[in-house]
Amino acid sequence: MDTLRDFVSSTCRKKVHIGTALLPKPLFMRDPEVDGTFSNESDDDAQDAMSVIKCATISTVDPAFDPVITKAARDMPLTKYGQVLTSEFNAVVIEHHLKWSPLVCTLPGPIDQTAPPTNYLGRYDFHHVDTMVDFALKHNMEVKGHVLVWHVTSPPCLEDMSPDEVGSAVKRHIFTTMGYFRDRIQIWDVVNEALASDGTLVENVFYRKMGPSYIEQCFRWAHEANPRAVLIYNDNKVEGCGYGSDDNPRYRKNAPLQAKSDGFYNLLKDLVGRGVPVHGAGMQAHFSAGGVKHQRPPTPSMVKRQIRRIGELGLKVNISEMDVRVSKLPQDEALRSRAQTCIYRDILTAALSEPSFDGVWLWGFTDRHTWVKNFYYDDRPLIFSEVYERKDSYEGVKCALESISPDEAKSLVNRKYIDCDVDENGIEWGHEWMQPEPSSDDNEKDSTKQGNPDWLLPS
Repeated sequence: MDTLRDFVSSTCRKKVHIGTALLPKPLFMRDPEVDGTFSNESDDDAQDAMSVIKCATISTVDPAFDPVITKAARDMPLTKYGQVLTSEFNAVVIEHHLKWSPLVCTLPGPIDQTAPPTNYLGRYDFHHVDTMVDFALKHNMEVKGHVLVWHVTSPPCLEDMSPDEVGSAVKRHIFTTMGYFRDRIQIWDVVNEALASDGTLVENVFYRKMGPSYIEQCFRWAHEANPRAVLIYNDNKVEGCGYGSDDNPRYRKNAPLQAKSDGFYNLLKDLVGRGVPVHGAGMQAHFSAGGVKHQRPPTPSMVKRQIRRIGELGLKVNISEMDVRVSKLPQDEALRSRAQTCIYRDILTAALSEPSFDGVWLWGFTDRHTWVKNFYYDDRPLIFSEVYERKDSYEGVKCALESISPDEAKSLVNRKYIDCDVDENGIEWGHEWMQPEPSSDDNEKDSTKQGNPDWLLPS
């Protein structure tokens, strides 16, 4: 059976990334519940491996199973995680370990496993990222770096520095990280989630210390650090653009968070207009099928409109962190599966219909390892089950890719909602599972000028 990677390389009319976020522990450590034991393992080795790896989203690799340190680990067959990863995807993004704080203070690696975390910003530990990047490149997968500047995952000691010291630290971090991976990573999320829900800039540590021009400065430093790199601004809940003054009441006039979507577009337009070296926009797409108000998923046509207007600025656009939560829907597994499949299929079909769209990156691929369980609640938001079986949502992604197939019959499927929210029979997209809006305003205050991350906002 064709994989997503094979389908993209052999069938699609244009090159697109079909990528996923990557984690070290399930990639390198055997999980007996899905991997079993391997024929060249001794009894002692098998016993050492007998700890089920569940939801290993921010953990590091035990040195006993480190593929750089241990020859036995290098010689082992791919884990199930690694098998699915390399067969299904042509690109990866490092999910957690390449962020600033994990590199310097919160995840000390093999330099000294017993050492306490440090706030010394000149000390970098690239070990875990090295292993993942080298693995991806060995298997002919492109790597995206995520993320250079995000206030949520930056060292806390920045708050105690003077403005000049913060500026110097940010510049040094960009040059250090991009310089280290100069010949291996050519795509970078430079700045992440700098916008509040009203579309204005979050008053985070960089804004307060460096001023509102810090985003421009970070892109200029990144371009100086690697002039060949593709530089991206990335944000959340900016995926949809509404319909303005359309008189048809059946059309939604605004996206779920229209002000932030407009702020995203306006920020990019301003950067482009002033000659800032920004090359692309990442729209995260952490969707909740049962969400309401600001958490409601945008319609496919809204996503298409947002991509189109950003593309008209001369930028490439990607969906950068896609997953689809379903736990807020009624406890009907068939309904949840249909909703999740519909969102993956129709949103991606709409996105792929735009020339400026160059790919999707899922935020993980198996429900066994998803950040949602750590940061939100128990859910199954991805396209492979906990035992790596393809879900209906997998078929939804594949169906979307078929929309850019030369096969005319396949390329015309599921396109009825990409230009408007209702079909020719007046049936609205998502009518079967979309939840009604509540009467209260409990979740109206969905952000602050301090930039709380999505998982800390009302759900």
